[in-house]
Amino acid sequence: MKILFVLTSHSDLGDSGEKTGFWIEEFATPYYVLADAGAEITIASPKGGQPPVDPKSELTDAQTDATQRFYKDNLLIDKVAHSFKLQAIKQEDYDAVFYPGGHGPLWDLANDKTSIKLIEEFYNHQKPISFVCHAPAALVNVKAENGEPLVKGKQLTGFSNTEEEGAKLTNIVPFLLEDELKKNGAHYSKGNDWASFVKQDGLLITGQNPASSKGVAELLLKTLKGDKHVKIESAIL
Repeated sequence: MKILFVLTSHSDLGDSGEKTGFWIEEFATPYYVLADAGAEITIASPKGGQPPVDPKSELTDAQTDATQRFYKDNLLIDKVAHSFKLQAIKQEDYDAVFYPGGHGPLWDLANDKTSIKLIEEFYNHQKPISFVCHAPAALVNVKAENGEPLVKGKQLTGFSNTEEEGAKLTNIVPFLLEDELKKNGAHYSKGNDWASFVKQDGLLITGQNPASSKGVAELLLKTLKGDKHVKIESAIL
Protein backbone atom coordinates (compact mmCIF):
# COMPACT_ATOMS: atom_id res chain seq x y z
CA MET A 1 0.00 0.00 0.00
CA LYS A 2 1.33 3.37 -1.02
CA ILE A 3 -0.49 6.25 0.63
CA LEU A 4 -0.05 9.99 0.14
CA PHE A 5 -0.49 12.30 3.15
CA VAL A 6 -1.19 15.94 2.30
CA LEU A 7 -0.50 18.61 4.94
CA THR A 8 -1.33 22.31 4.89
CA SER A 9 1.32 24.98 4.29
CA HIS A 10 -0.78 27.78 5.80
CA SER A 11 0.31 29.21 9.16
CA ASP A 12 -1.74 32.36 9.88
CA LEU A 13 -5.07 32.06 11.72
CA GLY A 14 -6.84 34.70 9.66
CA ASP A 15 -6.35 38.21 11.02
CA SER A 16 -6.25 37.05 14.65
CA GLY A 17 -2.47 37.38 14.95
CA GLU A 18 -2.34 33.73 16.07
CA LYS A 19 -0.79 30.81 14.25
CA THR A 20 -2.29 27.65 12.81
CA GLY A 21 -1.18 24.74 10.64
CA PHE A 22 -1.78 21.01 10.79
CA TRP A 23 -3.04 19.27 13.94
CA ILE A 24 -0.38 16.85 15.20
CA GLU A 25 -2.75 14.17 16.50
CA GLU A 26 -4.66 14.09 13.21
CA PHE A 27 -1.39 13.35 11.44
CA ALA A 28 0.35 11.08 13.93
CA THR A 29 -2.50 8.70 14.77
CA PRO A 30 -3.44 7.85 11.17
CA TYR A 31 0.20 7.73 10.14
CA TYR A 32 1.03 5.03 12.67
CA VAL A 33 -2.21 3.07 12.09
CA LEU A 34 -1.33 2.84 8.41
CA ALA A 35 2.45 2.53 8.70
CA ASP A 36 2.16 -0.21 11.32
CA ALA A 37 -0.06 -2.10 8.86
CA GLY A 38 2.73 -1.97 6.28
CA ALA A 39 1.79 1.09 4.27
CA GLU A 40 4.49 3.11 2.55
CA ILE A 41 3.65 6.75 3.20
CA THR A 42 4.76 9.87 1.35
CA ILE A 43 4.19 13.33 2.86
CA ALA A 44 3.50 16.37 0.70
CA SER A 45 2.31 19.96 1.14
CA PRO A 46 1.62 22.86 -1.23
CA LYS A 47 4.92 24.61 -0.51
CA GLY A 48 6.99 21.56 0.42
CA GLY A 49 9.48 21.55 3.29
CA GLN A 50 8.31 21.98 6.89
CA PRO A 51 4.52 22.32 7.13
CA PRO A 52 3.44 24.61 9.98
CA VAL A 53 2.16 22.97 13.16
CA ASP A 54 -0.89 24.34 14.95
CA PRO A 55 0.52 25.48 18.32
CA LYS A 56 -2.66 24.42 20.12
CA SER A 57 -2.07 20.84 19.02
CA GLU A 58 1.12 20.87 21.11
CA LEU A 59 -0.74 21.70 24.34
CA THR A 60 -0.91 19.06 27.07
CA ASP A 61 -4.61 18.29 26.67
CA ALA A 62 -4.17 17.55 22.96
CA GLN A 63 -1.64 14.77 23.47
CA THR A 64 -2.23 11.06 22.83
CA ASP A 65 -0.07 7.95 22.69
CA ALA A 66 0.46 8.61 18.99
CA THR A 67 1.66 12.19 19.49
CA GLN A 68 4.07 11.06 22.21
CA ARG A 69 5.39 8.43 19.83
CA PHE A 70 5.79 11.07 17.12
CA TYR A 71 7.82 13.40 19.36
CA LYS A 72 10.34 10.58 19.88
CA ASP A 73 10.40 9.53 16.22
CA ASN A 74 13.25 11.53 14.76
CA LEU A 75 13.01 9.81 11.39
CA LEU A 76 9.36 10.80 10.98
CA ILE A 77 9.98 14.33 12.29
CA ASP A 78 12.64 14.69 9.59
CA LYS A 79 10.31 13.21 6.98
CA VAL A 80 7.65 15.79 7.82
CA ALA A 81 10.23 18.60 7.75
CA HIS A 82 11.15 17.62 4.20
CA SER A 83 7.67 17.16 2.75
CA PHE A 84 7.49 17.02 -1.03
CA LYS A 85 5.95 19.85 -3.02
CA LEU A 86 2.45 18.86 -4.03
CA GLN A 87 3.20 19.78 -7.65
CA ALA A 88 5.80 16.99 -7.78
CA ILE A 89 3.24 14.32 -6.81
CA LYS A 90 1.60 12.00 -9.32
CA GLN A 91 -1.64 10.24 -8.50
CA GLU A 92 -0.62 7.08 -10.33
CA ASP A 93 2.16 6.46 -7.78
CA TYR A 94 -0.31 5.94 -4.90
CA ASP A 95 -3.21 3.75 -3.84
CA ALA A 96 -4.97 6.32 -1.62
CA VAL A 97 -4.69 9.81 -0.16
CA PHE A 98 -5.18 11.05 3.40
CA TYR A 99 -5.64 14.68 4.49
CA PRO A 100 -5.05 15.52 8.20
CA GLY A 101 -6.78 18.61 9.54
CA GLY A 102 -5.98 21.66 11.58
CA HIS A 103 -7.39 25.03 10.53
CA GLY A 104 -4.74 25.59 7.85
CA PRO A 105 -6.60 23.71 5.08
CA LEU A 106 -9.47 26.23 5.24
CA TRP A 107 -7.13 28.79 3.72
CA ASP A 108 -4.84 26.92 1.34
CA LEU A 109 -6.03 23.40 0.48
CA ALA A 110 -9.60 24.57 -0.09
CA ASN A 111 -8.37 26.59 -3.07
CA ASP A 112 -5.14 24.85 -4.08
CA LYS A 113 -5.53 23.87 -7.75
CA THR A 114 -2.92 21.11 -7.52
CA SER A 115 -4.65 19.54 -4.54
CA ILE A 116 -8.08 19.84 -6.18
CA LYS A 117 -6.82 18.14 -9.34
CA LEU A 118 -5.14 15.36 -7.35
CA ILE A 119 -8.30 14.59 -5.39
CA GLU A 120 -10.30 14.47 -8.61
CA GLU A 121 -7.74 12.11 -10.16
CA PHE A 122 -7.66 9.79 -7.15
CA TYR A 123 -11.44 9.57 -7.09
CA ASN A 124 -11.85 9.14 -10.84
CA HIS A 125 -9.30 6.31 -10.77
CA GLN A 126 -11.30 4.50 -8.09
CA LYS A 127 -8.87 5.21 -5.26
CA PRO A 128 -9.96 6.06 -1.67
CA ILE A 129 -9.80 9.69 -0.55
CA SER A 130 -9.88 10.39 3.21
CA PHE A 131 -10.10 13.52 5.34
CA VAL A 132 -10.40 14.35 9.04
CA CYS A 133 -11.68 17.39 10.98
CA HIS A 134 -11.08 20.56 8.88
CA ALA A 135 -9.42 18.65 6.05
CA PRO A 136 -12.73 18.14 4.17
CA ALA A 137 -12.22 21.82 3.31
CA ALA A 138 -9.98 20.43 0.56
CA LEU A 139 -13.17 19.06 -1.06
CA VAL A 140 -15.19 22.28 -1.37
CA ASN A 141 -13.95 23.10 -4.88
CA VAL A 142 -13.47 19.54 -6.12
CA LYS A 143 -15.70 18.56 -9.02
CA ALA A 144 -17.13 15.22 -10.12
CA GLU A 145 -16.74 14.14 -13.74
CA ASN A 146 -20.18 15.64 -14.49
CA GLY A 147 -18.97 19.07 -13.35
CA GLU A 148 -21.01 19.16 -10.15
CA PRO A 149 -19.45 19.30 -6.67
CA LEU A 150 -17.92 15.94 -5.79
CA VAL A 151 -19.60 16.02 -2.38
CA LYS A 152 -23.10 16.51 -3.84
CA GLY A 153 -25.35 13.71 -2.63
CA LYS A 154 -22.58 12.11 -0.59
CA GLN A 155 -22.74 11.08 3.06
CA LEU A 156 -19.94 12.82 4.92
CA THR A 157 -18.89 14.69 8.04
CA GLY A 158 -16.32 17.26 9.11
CA PHE A 159 -15.68 19.82 11.84
CA SER A 160 -19.10 21.05 12.94
CA ASN A 161 -20.43 24.56 13.46
CA THR A 162 -20.91 23.86 17.17
CA GLU A 163 -17.31 22.68 17.51
CA GLU A 164 -16.08 25.80 15.71
CA GLU A 165 -18.14 27.88 18.13
CA GLY A 166 -16.63 25.93 21.02
CA ALA A 167 -13.17 26.77 19.67
CA LYS A 168 -14.25 30.45 19.53
CA LEU A 169 -13.16 30.73 15.91
CA THR A 170 -16.50 31.12 14.13
CA ASN A 171 -15.71 34.73 13.24
CA ILE A 172 -12.07 34.03 12.35
CA VAL A 173 -12.30 31.22 9.81
CA PRO A 174 -12.90 32.09 6.13
CA PHE A 175 -15.98 29.82 6.08
CA LEU A 176 -17.77 27.33 8.30
CA LEU A 177 -16.97 23.88 6.97
CA GLU A 178 -20.33 22.34 7.84
CA ASP A 179 -22.20 25.13 6.02
CA GLU A 180 -19.94 24.99 2.98
CA LEU A 181 -20.32 21.22 2.57
CA LYS A 182 -24.10 21.50 2.87
CA LYS A 183 -24.15 24.36 0.36
CA ASN A 184 -22.43 22.05 -2.12
CA GLY A 185 -25.16 19.45 -1.71
CA ALA A 186 -23.47 17.08 0.74
CA HIS A 187 -25.53 14.97 3.14
CA TYR A 188 -23.67 16.22 6.20
CA SER A 189 -24.11 14.52 9.58
CA LYS A 190 -22.31 14.70 12.89
CA GLY A 191 -21.98 12.97 16.22
CA ASN A 192 -21.45 14.52 19.63
CA ASP A 193 -18.99 17.42 19.77
CA TRP A 194 -15.39 16.21 20.18
CA ALA A 195 -16.39 12.51 20.07
CA SER A 196 -15.31 10.12 17.31
CA PHE A 197 -17.66 10.14 14.34
CA VAL A 198 -16.71 8.74 10.94
CA LYS A 199 -18.64 8.46 7.67
CA GLN A 200 -17.84 6.44 4.57
CA ASP A 201 -19.58 6.77 1.23
CA GLY A 202 -17.83 4.46 -1.19
CA LEU A 203 -14.36 5.84 -1.80
CA LEU A 204 -14.95 8.96 0.33
CA ILE A 205 -14.04 8.65 4.03
CA THR A 206 -14.40 11.55 6.47
CA GLY A 207 -14.01 12.14 10.21
CA GLN A 208 -15.59 14.92 12.26
CA ASN A 209 -12.82 16.01 14.63
CA PRO A 210 -9.43 15.03 16.14
CA ALA A 211 -11.00 12.10 18.01
CA SER A 212 -12.07 10.69 14.65
CA SER A 213 -8.61 10.40 13.10
CA LYS A 214 -8.07 6.77 14.14
CA GLY A 215 -11.47 5.76 12.81
CA VAL A 216 -10.79 7.35 9.43
CA ALA A 217 -7.43 5.59 9.16
CA GLU A 218 -8.97 2.24 10.11
CA LEU A 219 -11.73 2.61 7.51
CA LEU A 220 -9.15 3.60 4.90
CA LEU A 221 -7.13 0.49 5.74
CA LYS A 222 -10.21 -1.74 5.46
CA THR A 223 -11.14 -0.13 2.16
CA LEU A 224 -7.67 -0.69 0.72
CA LYS A 225 -7.79 -4.33 1.78
CA GLY A 226 -11.37 -4.92 0.69
CA ASP A 227 -13.93 -3.87 -1.88
CA LYS A 228 -13.51 -0.20 -2.76
CA HIS A 229 -16.76 -0.12 -4.71
CA VAL A 230 -19.25 -1.03 -1.99
CA LYS A 231 -21.13 1.94 -0.56
CA ILE A 232 -20.68 1.93 3.19
CA GLU A 233 -22.00 4.24 5.89
CA SER A 234 -20.31 3.96 9.24
CA ALA A 235 -20.43 5.88 12.49
CA ILE A 236 -18.01 5.39 15.34
CA LEU A 237 -19.36 6.99 18.52
